[in-house]
Amino acid sequence: MSRLHKTMSESENILEINDLRAHFLTTLGKYAMNESENILEIENLRVHFPVRGGVFRRAVGSCKAVDGVSLSLKEGQTLGLVGESGCGKSTLAKAVVRLVKTTAGTVKFQGKDILKTDRSGLNAYRRVTQMVFQDPAESLNSRHTVGSIVREPLEIHRIGDKAQRAERVSQLLEQVGLPASAASRYPFEFSGGQRQRIGIARALALNPDLLLLDEPVSALDVSVQSQVLNLLMDLQNELGLSYLFIAHDLAVVKHVSDVIAVMYLGKIVEIAPAEELYANPMHAYTKALISAIPVPDPTVKRKKVVIPGDVPSPIDPPPGCAFGHRIKADNYKASIDVALELKEVSEGHWVLDCPCCVDA
Repeated sequence: MSRLHKTMSESENILEINDLRAHFLTTLGKYAMNESENILEIENLRVHFPVRGGVFRRAVGSCKAVDGVSLSLKEGQTLGLVGESGCGKSTLAKAVVRLVKTTAGTVKFQGKDILKTDRSGLNAYRRVTQMVFQDPAESLNSRHTVGSIVREPLEIHRIGDKAQRAERVSQLLEQVGLPASAASRYPFEFSGGQRQRIGIARALALNPDLLLLDEPVSALDVSVQSQVLNLLMDLQNELGLSYLFIAHDLAVVKHVSDVIAVMYLGKIVEIAPAEELYANPMHAYTKALISAIPVPDPTVKRKKVVIPGDVPSPIDPPPGCAFGHRIKADNYKASIDVALELKEVSEGHWVLDCPCCVDA
């Protein structure tokens, strides 16, 4: 079993972590580790939302928010997922934790397809997989105290008694850099960075293996962003967590990620180890995103790639390469009626084999 050695000595007797995790893994049908090192495997995932119209509100089309995404995440690593707003990043994360219904594809957690699991298996999966949302002001109930918010996962899963839960809440708050006395206060009494720490504490309550971080620092000031990022990295080293880190800021993603996937209009256009992606971007969209990263040295001049036009509609995407259509690429017509697939150009570096956005 993975990571039973987490630093939980203060609450080991309280929550009986070893027994609980053995039960969770048994319920998921994965008591023995799978042969793959991947903790998460996403294959050909599609999330299409119906578009309704007419008097009877019948489905007249579909919004292809996620359209054939395949990704994998190794245990203990961070997979960064980047792309501009509206490309389907958050929808992908919600599909992984089954907050939205998928149209097709598979999501495997340590070899078990969680999209086909029953209710008891889903409850077990949600004990070991948690999500941190983008806006802590919206994701935390302002009518509940911080203690009640952090304690809620323990109550839902019936872990410990009242005194044991209170002790666990105090430990979690201190673990994310907040005093135990914060439990009696309300979320609106805290700053944005502190509220995000509360959200992280809530996500850690059940001692998960995988955290899905949906733009966890985008709503924070730059100085606070670094504090939260450092906290997340420290927690990963301490607890052996795996992260799916979603952001639109490539500078932030580079700082925390082992592997980075670039997403555009519901599809992955490039995947590579972090250093490789920044040193040798292949897809035109990746090059444009990297060119927009600010350089702290004023003497260094970088040519910015301005992306013309607007993002195509996911309801009626253009035929062929969506980004090539947007920038009016010379070879765009060559991508029409062609099955565009990811191609490995070097070890671990995959790029969408598109004739109009990738140099030959």
